[in-house]
Amino acid sequence: MTTTTRRRAAFALLTAIGAITIWAWQDGALAQMAGHGHGMHQHGAGGMMGHDMANMPGLRGLDATDEESAELAVMFQNFATISRTVENLPDGIRTVTGASDPEVMDALVSHVAGMIARVAQGRDPQIFIQSPTLDVFFARGDTLDTVIDYTNAGIVVTQTSTDPLLVAALHAHAAEVTAMADRGMAAVHEMMMGGKP
Repeated sequence: MTTTTRRRAAFALLTAIGAITIWAWQDGALAQMAGHGHGMHQHGAGGMMGHDMANMPGLRGLDATDEESAELAVMFQNFATISRTVENLPDGIRTVTGASDPEVMDALVSHVAGMIARVAQGRDPQIFIQSPTLDVFFARGDTLDTVIDYTNAGIVVTQTSTDPLLVAALHAHAAEVTAMADRGMAAVHEMMMGGKP
């Protein structure tokens, strides 16, 4: 078994464990944590029972720093402050993402810059709830061109590629991120259960 195969098998196992854990949280099996100061949070349509929004273990990763996980937590906990538009281009995407809360905007800018740098370096953080779409970025990122700009509306990211698989991944991931900006962790729950963004 090659290192890449072992890595993908380990990631698949972690993803499966994450999906099972989130299913248990959705089912209310971990709701007892609410009485222990963990700040259980309800979100999504119909007040779906959420998970531990204070610790958010699914935002940790095999190669993610505590700071990166904390940035994700700030964005998920405050997703309602985030605005986002996406333009699918024939060879990529152009996104504009902003936040009305300055702390969330700082986390957003740091996260975007950090992930773009990671793709350029081929350093997959392997966040436990991470979409498999990102595998394409880390496997084929050498064909990705990125331009970042800052406007009053937020951070503008234009990403293009001559690789059709990477272009398809850019379109898919942009839709996933938009779903998370719109619905927070509820969108992650749906995607991990096999739903579309």
